[in-house]
This record gives sequence, structure tokens and C-alpha cells, in this order.
Amino acid sequence: MKTYAGIPEENASLENSKVVLVTVPYDGTSTWGKGADKGPELFLDASENMELYDIETQSEPYLEGVYLAGEISENSTPEAMTEAVYQKTKELLNNHGKLFTLFGGEHSVSIGSIRAVGEKFENLTVLQLDAHTDLRPEFHGSTSNHACAVFEANQKHNLVQVGIRSMDVEETQYLPEGRVFFAHEIANNENWVNDVLEKVSGNVYITIDLDAFDPSLCPSTGTPEPGGLQWYPTLELLRKVFEKCNVVAFDIVELMDSPMAKPSAFLAAKLYYKMLAYYHIYNNN
Repeated sequence: MKTYAGIPEENASLENSKVVLVTVPYDGTSTWGKGADKGPELFLDASENMELYDIETQSEPYLEGVYLAGEISENSTPEAMTEAVYQKTKELLNNHGKLFTLFGGEHSVSIGSIRAVGEKFENLTVLQLDAHTDLRPEFHGSTSNHACAVFEANQKHNLVQVGIRSMDVEETQYLPEGRVFFAHEIANNENWVNDVLEKVSGNVYITIDLDAFDPSLCPSTGTPEPGGLQWYPTLELLRKVFEKCNVVAFDIVELMDSPMAKPSAFLAAKLYYKMLAYYHIYNNN
């Protein structure tokens, strides 16, 4: 039995796990760097080579259980993939009290999961860490394109965007007013973490495109952009979000295969595990 991070089977069963993890190796609409379909495999391999004691929180999050809920392999069309993710997320959300997590794949995989989570949880905030706004209504003839990843979320929920440093002029009309934290502004604002926290409340879905990070930290992603987020300030934000809010789901996307993929894969593995640690600290009842 393959388990997340190679953890013991007793920590990997559905009944014994507080976290479910689904993978979506989809890369059907990316327009520059290809290879995000290999992201889940790279992430799982890196996770198996990661120390499972988290120094910062003095905890071992895997002891709370992580259930590998399978792979969504539908790739016939972007719309079919979105529907498959939506249905699988709805199914897993019926396991009450478990944190839903997803690892992509390109960012379009988040559309279906956000849709399902938004139907289950009222007053949802979607916290997006990303280099790109992803706010196009459609792109290349599809509303399920990676460039449209949070358009629907912005229409239905409280969208907060962090780390943005690339967008098309068309998208300016869709920006969530007062809830976009551009990277060039973050660089000159020592209080940016608290400013973001003021906009995030209640039930929260966190979606992290790895290109949110500076390419010096995470180069193996589809469209790396200079001037990105740094590791420790990002962890500070995430920890405070988990402390303040009810994080009901999160995803990490856009890890891309490349000759230098291992550092980025390990960053993704550590990031996922850190978020589990924060979740369990503030949801230990």
C-alpha cells in the first residue's frame, strides 16, 4: 500500500486520518512551461524523503493521519477535468471533520475543488498565493483554462490575492477591490502579513500556485516570475491564517518537472507538511 510520505499504514487509512489528499496530474492548458502533470509524482517522492518532525511546531503532523484518496486522471477536456475534480471533492467532503487537500497539476485543477468547497461552506474566503491574477473569464476557448483559475471564485466568494506581479490588462476590471496584494507593494510594506489577515476571515480555502514564490526558491514551475514571496514571511502568513480562521481546504499547484526539479519539489513537500502542522495546532479539539 502506497502511503503519503511513506507513513505507516495505520496513519494512512481513511478512518484514522484527519486529512485527505487527492492528486490531479493535469497539464492540459498550460501555455509555456509544460510538465505540471508530473508535479504530484515529484511531490510524493520528495515527501517520502522528508523528515517528519516539524521543528517549529515541535510536532509530527503525520500522526494525525493523511489518507491518499487517489488520483484524478480525467484529461479529455478542461471542462471534463473540472467536473471530475468537483465530483471527487464533493465525495471527500462528505467525510465530515477531515481537511480536504489537493495537489496539482496546473492551476485549473482548483476550479472544481473551490466550487465544491464553496457549496458546502458559507462565507468562504479564497486566499490565493500566486504570481498571476488568473482572472480571465475564458482563455483559448475554455472557462477551465489555467488563466481562469479563480475567476469563478472571485464571482462567488471573498477572493484575496497575494504575491501578484503579472496580469493582462483585461483582468484589471475583475480585480477584487482592496483585496489584491501586489508583490512590489509587499516588498515595501513590513506590515503586509497583518494587512492580508484583515481581509481573511471565517471559512478559508487556500490555493497556492508555487510561482508565488521567488524563482530563486522555486524555479521549477510553469511561468516563474521574478520578485516573488520569500519562505519565512509566507509561513508567517499561513500560520496566522490557520490560527485566526477555519481553514477547510487547501491546494498546491504548478510544480513542474525539469532537470532541476528536486529543490522545488522539496519546497512543495515541506510547504504541504508545514500547513498540516499549523492545521493540527489550531484544530486539536
